[in-house]
Amino acid sequence: MEEKRTLKLVLAGILLGILMSAMDNTIVATALGSILGDLGGVDSYVWITSAYAVAVLAGMPIFGKLSDMFGRKRFFMFGIIVFMVGSALCGVAQSVPQLAVFRAIQGIGGGALLPIAFTIVFDVFPPEKRGKMTGLLGAVFGASSVIGPLLGAWITESISWHWVFYVNIPIGLVSLFLIARFYKEAAKPVKQAIDWLGAISLVLAVVSLMFGLEFGGKEFAWSSWQSISLFSIFVIFFIVFIWAETRAKEPIISFWMFKNRLFASSQILAFLYGATFICLTIFIPIFVQAVYGGSATNAGIVLMPMLLGTVVGSALGGILQTKTSYRKIMVISVIAYSIGMILMSTITPETSRTMLSIYMIFVGFGVGFSFSLLPAASVHKMDFRYRGSANSTNSFFRSFGLALGITIFGAIQTKLLTSGLTSGFAKLPGDGAGGIESFGNIQNVFLPETRKTIPPNILEVITNAMSESISTTFFWALIPVAISIVAVFYMGPERLIPKNDSDK
Repeated sequence: MEEKRTLKLVLAGILLGILMSAMDNTIVATALGSILGDLGGVDSYVWITSAYAVAVLAGMPIFGKLSDMFGRKRFFMFGIIVFMVGSALCGVAQSVPQLAVFRAIQGIGGGALLPIAFTIVFDVFPPEKRGKMTGLLGAVFGASSVIGPLLGAWITESISWHWVFYVNIPIGLVSLFLIARFYKEAAKPVKQAIDWLGAISLVLAVVSLMFGLEFGGKEFAWSSWQSISLFSIFVIFFIVFIWAETRAKEPIISFWMFKNRLFASSQILAFLYGATFICLTIFIPIFVQAVYGGSATNAGIVLMPMLLGTVVGSALGGILQTKTSYRKIMVISVIAYSIGMILMSTITPETSRTMLSIYMIFVGFGVGFSFSLLPAASVHKMDFRYRGSANSTNSFFRSFGLALGITIFGAIQTKLLTSGLTSGFAKLPGDGAGGIESFGNIQNVFLPETRKTIPPNILEVITNAMSESISTTFFWALIPVAISIVAVFYMGPERLIPKNDSDK
């Protein structure tokens, strides 16, 4: 009885750590306008989000490997402490560059929290309970992408933007206490040599690639020397990383894992699902505000059906892991996800909110399975000493997919919107042909009070262009979804069978 209580408290600590880290970027995104209004630095706002994302991506594989070498507990607690310190510093930041540095500190903590959390579950829970536990963790991870914008909007409007950072401190303190007090590592970590060359080259490669994607086509032209330099640095250090990993005794990312078809396909799916799911969380609120004319809060609330689908899908994916193969479960996932994305690619200004909610339930349900199942599949039959590395690799690929998806699909949507506006304004008679300059900034369409000042014919052009750009972007997102179908069938017949699990 005491053991069950202890496990529940450990799980609560893990869940709080995941919630705090996973929702950070989304909760900050909704407060970005207020932050820039207070601190200024509109021309460098991108650093606020990119500094965190780069630090998380660079840290995930490294902390996963370190947890294999020196233990999960110390690095999970390290992640919580660093994340809280970064959060406290962010709350008192006096400028955007300063805030970006503090966000990077947060990201270092986040890079330790996300992958190690799933690994701890596989260490402390018996095989027959792992499915349900990963389902719960996956539900929290998926829900955080929807809860974040709602909580961020409420905190910013009701208190101040500083508290989107301060709110992490009480959550982190409770998580830290529960892990420190109740989590006892049963297995002793195996001391290994640290792959310094692999770690350094990986960080440099990831950082240069992320900044190249972040600034390319925005701050710098894709053909500029800055963009070319960043991508060249990425290629050089990625080659160095590959070379280092093939020679290291204990590499940061063990390439032999990719010879396992279940592991390899799980990483591909994590990347593809991450790249497409981010489109939904970004463009649906934009659609609601710009096309339907809703407020920022309404735009956040409209994501609730997707949250519901995500939670149900993640929980069901966890439950089914002990009953059938990973592949069969992911077949359900990819079918629901494909149907949902196809439906989302048909949305227009005439699409009712009810129908939009139904479409979102489909995509949420489909993607929900991946949050609980792919981490479990990644560590399937992995020895204790490799679980941290395997899980962190899966988290890395999902996060890398998110980052790449934002860049690629963001560029597609922007190009389509510009083309649609140009074409639409060209068809207007008289002054309307002057385009957006005839009434002011296009951002006026997002605010209910300024939206009323836009002439009806101009507003129609904008809403049609915005709607078509978003629905067409969802159509392009069907390409990685189609590749996901192939990857699912490559997974093989492996399944979690408790009676045959050597860890029981």
